Amino acid sequence: MNKITALNSCAVSNAKSLSFDLLTSEEAELIDENSIEVKYKKGETICKFGTIAPHIIHLKKGLAKIYLEGLNNSLILKIIPPGKLIGLTSILDGNNVFPYSAQVYEDSVATLIDIKVFRTIITQNAKFAASVIDILCENSLQTFGRFFCLTHKQLYGRMADILLCLAERIFNLTEFDLNLSRKELAELTGMSTESVIRMLKKFKDDGIIEMKGKKLKIVDYEKLKKISDYG
Repeated sequence: MNKITALNSCAVSNAKSLSFDLLTSEEAELIDENSIEVKYKKGETICKFGTIAPHIIHLKKGLAKIYLEGLNNSLILKIIPPGKLIGLTSILDGNNVFPYSAQVYEDSVATLIDIKVFRTIITQNAKFAASVIDILCENSLQTFGRFFCLTHKQLYGRMADILLCLAERIFNLTEFDLNLSRKELAELTGMSTESVIRMLKKFKDDGIIEMKGKKLKIVDYEKLKKISDYG
C-alpha cells in the first residue's frame, strides 16, 4: 500500500524522471528534431519569471534552482537535479509564461524541447501523458509538505530538513562539499542568513555535524532525523 511520507521542507525534486522510453520511434525522432542542447555556466539563468515559455527544459547535467524573487530577497521553491524537467506548468493552454525563474548552481547542460511539440505528443500518447501527470502530482505533494513545514517548523527543524535533503537526494552521502552559500541556504529554509549561520554552529556544537571549509559531514544521522521529524 502506498503511503504519504513524513512532511519535510526538502526542496530537492523527488518526482520521478519522465520516461522518454514511452515514446514511439516517430515521437522520439520528432523530439530530437525539435530540441537543442544548451550549456550553462555556473550562475547563468535558464528561464525568467513572466517570460514566454517556448520550451520544456530537461536538465541533463548539473544542478539548478527554481525560485521566486522579491524586492529584497528570494525564496527557492525547488532544487532540480539531473534528469528532471523545468517548465511543465507551462504546458497548460493559455499559460505560456514561466511562473518562476531558474538558475544553475554549477556548470550544467540542458535539452530545450519545443513546447508545442511536447504538447502534441501529450495529446496523442496516453502513457506519456500519464507519466507527466504523475510528475505534476508528485511536485504538488512536495510543495504542500514544504510550505507546511516552512510555516510551522522551528528553525532547527528546517535546517535539519535541508541537510538531510542534500545528503539523501543530491549527494547520496553523509559527507559532501556544501557548495551553497549561506545566503542560498537562507533562501532554501526561509531564514535570514544570520539564522543559518547560527543554526549550523549549533548543529556543530551539538555534535550533529562537522564542518571544515566547504566540507560538511553528518556525524549523528539519527539525531538529525529526529530533529527533522519533530521540527
